[in-house]
Amino acid sequence: MDNNPKKMFTPVKTYQPFHSIYDPCRPIGVKYYSTPPQLYMGFQPPNLQQFSPKEALKKGTLWPAFWDYYENPYKDKKRDEE
Repeated sequence: MDNNPKKMFTPVKTYQPFHSIYDPCRPIGVKYYSTPPQLYMGFQPPNLQQFSPKEALKKGTLWPAFWDYYENPYKDKKRDEE
C-alpha cells in the first residue's frame, strides 16, 4: 500500500493480499475498505453545520462533515462476471 501524503484523500483504500506461488487457491485480487471521515478530524469543531432532523435520521448522523456515502466497490465487478 502506498502511503504517499501528496495523493488526494479518498475514503476508499485498496490493498492486494499476498499470494504465494505455493498457494493452491487462485489469487484473491484487490480488496477494498472504507475509512470514515472522523478518522481524519482530530476533534469536533464547534458550530458545525447540521442536517435537518428528518435528514439526520436518513443519513445516520447529525453533521454533514461526519457523513460518508458508501458505494459498493464490488458492484461493477459482479456485473462484469455475469
